[in-house]
Amino acid sequence: MKDKSLAVFENYSIRRIYDEKSEVWYFSVVDIIQALIQQPDYQTARKYWNKLKERLKKEGSQTVTNCHQLKMTADDGKMRLTDVADPETLLRLIQSVPSPKAEPIKLWLAKVGYERMQDMADPARSLDRAREYWQQHGRSEKWIQQRMMGQETRNKLTDYWKDHDIKKEEEYAILTNIIHREWADVSVKKHKAMKGLKTQNLRDHMSEAELIFTALAELSTRQIAETMKAAGMKENKVAGKTGGGIAKKARRELEARTGKKVVTGESFLPPDARKTLPRKSDRKKQ
Repeated sequence: MKDKSLAVFENYSIRRIYDEKSEVWYFSVVDIIQALIQQPDYQTARKYWNKLKERLKKEGSQTVTNCHQLKMTADDGKMRLTDVADPETLLRLIQSVPSPKAEPIKLWLAKVGYERMQDMADPARSLDRAREYWQQHGRSEKWIQQRMMGQETRNKLTDYWKDHDIKKEEEYAILTNIIHREWADVSVKKHKAMKGLKTQNLRDHMSEAELIFTALAELSTRQIAETMKAAGMKENKVAGKTGGGIAKKARRELEARTGKKVVTGESFLPPDARKTLPRKSDRKKQ
C-alpha cells in the first residue's frame, strides 16, 4: 500500500489509500459516512457507522465483511487502524444510508476515476460521461469506439469470473495480470511504468493497437474459459494464459510485418506531466 492522500467531497476530507498490487483505491468508511449524513463531528459519524455495522451484520449483509482495516492518519497525526472499503463495497454501503447526498457522492466517486463504480451506478450515464471525458482530452472517435468496445469485452469476462468462483478484487487483479503479461510480455505494473502512469487507468492511455490486442486476449480468455467450463483461480489462470497466448501470437506477427512495437511508452499524459518523466537514457540506468 502506498500513495496516501486526501480527497475532498464538498467540505469533507475523505482519506484514501491506493493499493498498487490490486490497483484499487480504498476509502475511509467513517469519512464517507460523515459526508453522507452531513455530520461535522467525527465521533458522531463513527458511532453512526458502528451502529450501522451492527445492523448490517444482523441482516446478513456482506458489506461489512468486505470492509478491511488499514492504518490511516488520524486527527492527532498518529497512524491508526481505520475501516476502509473499495468503490464497489462503498456503493452498496451508500445504498444503506438514507441521505440526500447519496447520489452526489456516487457521482463524486465516479469522477475520481472508477469505471467499475460508474458501471454499477448507472451504465448508460457512465458511458456518456466517459465519452465526454475522452473527447475533452483529445481522443479521436475511432479511439473512443475501440476503448468502449474493449470495455464491453472486459465486462463480459469479469461477469464470467464473478459467476465462476472469482470473488475477491485481488483475484481479478491476478487474472488480469496473467492475461496482460502473456499477450504483452510485460506486467500491468511495468506497462504503466513505461507510460509514466501512477494511479491513472492504463487502458485510458493505451494506443489503438494496445486496446485491440488487450480486447483480443480477454475475448479469447472468456471463450476458452466457457469452453472448458473453468471455475476458480486454478482453471481460470489456465484459460487466461491460453487466451493471452493467442493475442501474443497475433501481436508478434503484426510486429514482424510492420517492424513496429505494439507495446510502447506512448500515453495521453499532458505535456507538463511528461516533463517530469525520466528520459529514456535515464531509464536504462535505473
